[in-house]
Amino acid sequence: MANTFHVSMVSADRQLYSGKAERLVATAERGELGILAGHAPFLSILKAGQVRLTLPDGKEEVIYISGGFIEVQQGQTIILADDAERAEQLDEERVREARRRAEEKMRDKTSTKLELARAQAELAQTMAQLAAIRRAKN
Repeated sequence: MANTFHVSMVSADRQLYSGKAERLVATAERGELGILAGHAPFLSILKAGQVRLTLPDGKEEVIYISGGFIEVQQGQTIILADDAERAEQLDEERVREARRRAEEKMRDKTSTKLELARAQAELAQTMAQLAAIRRAKN
């Protein structure tokens, strides 16, 4: 049996996961990071992306987060997500429509800089959601 550690993942409105994991992969500010049991303590900002948990039974849990923080302590990892959803619960058609709207807004020559920045953020989030949906289907 592989070494495990405790993972707690919460968003502002609910707990998404609390239990053991063999491995955790998340998208941090400077790239993707992987956590195994015994990892050195640290704190980092997370970007929009997916958190992938390999559970003790070998199954993978995929959760989309819009951003947040990760804290690794001895024996446990805590993720505080701004917003999060299990990948299998995301509505792929709704996400694709949001991506289409964001792309249209970015092409609109009358958009203000603020509108463009919001559209870019929305596009990044929808791309991360679609990646999480694809990962969960595999």
